[in-house]
Amino acid sequence: MATQPSRIEQHPDLMALRSRYAQASSRPTAQATEGLTLLTGLYLTISPWVVGFNGSSTLTVNNLVTGIALVILALGFGWVYERTYGMGWVAAAIGIWTIIAPWAVSGAPDTTKVVVSNVITGAVAIVLGLTTMVLGRMQRA
Repeated sequence: MATQPSRIEQHPDLMALRSRYAQASSRPTAQATEGLTLLTGLYLTISPWVVGFNGSSTLTVNNLVTGIALVILALGFGWVYERTYGMGWVAAAIGIWTIIAPWAVSGAPDTTKVVVSNVITGAVAIVLGLTTMVLGRMQRA
């Protein structure tokens, strides 16, 4: 008599873990963090045109690429929180890079509006990334 192999997706421990993360991601704090991370990424993506430094192709491309990466990360937080909350450090790293990019990227304009835009956006990304990490760790505990 052969028994059917059990599927790992139906293991009670895994189902309980997924339920806990689904519950954590449905909290208003987690939803606000996900939404604000998405908006921060969208702003970073369009910031060269909003602020007016799109004449600097290197910083424009930098902000476009890092903004898209932050948007994709935020979408991951919203769709599969149980698998992506641990990547909150990536959002913080993108924030750190966004802060130093006006000086690190070759040919970037070192004007007040560019620096202020990137520093504020980077700081927000750092806070949101760290918040995502804390929320995930609180749920595990």
